[in-house]
Amino acid sequence: MNIHTKIDGHLLDQVRADLARPHAFAHERVGFLFAGVAAFGRDLLLMCREYRPVADEDYIDDPRVGAMMGSDAIRKALQHSYQTKTAVLHIHTHEHQGRPNFSGVDSRENAKFVPNFFNVSPQRPHGAIVLSHDAMRGNLWLRRDAEPRPIGRFTVVGAPVWIDGEAA
Repeated sequence: MNIHTKIDGHLLDQVRADLARPHAFAHERVGFLFAGVAAFGRDLLLMCREYRPVADEDYIDDPRVGAMMGSDAIRKALQHSYQTKTAVLHIHTHEHQGRPNFSGVDSRENAKFVPNFFNVSPQRPHGAIVLSHDAMRGNLWLRRDAEPRPIGRFTVVGAPVWIDGEAA
């Protein structure tokens, strides 16, 4: 299966600007993208429609991680996904150039909370994206009990054009 994610360049700029804001105690910001989903045979297309940041009061002060969301942040994302019939993609940034990877903490925490999105929106895939300054990477769960699959292609629509998660 090929998984392709598209995002408007202006929406990506909005995401990056929000994630760059300082927080009172968290070392990084996190948020959620909401995407429409289309299937073409064995290919899957996610079209990012909207971004919602995690509210300041929904972070938990946990010095072991860059940012820890509380249950209210996840509940709000679940509610929005249910109401808008969209896939949920958790998103955050790693501050470097080049193709990012999920850290061990990212992978462990994503595996804990992303499958919960299937409780209210089981008919859509859900996942996580990590940005760097000039690239991105993502994983997508197709079912609650499945292992995540890598998002194989990212396209940023607008100028400049990004293909495969990097500026072209």
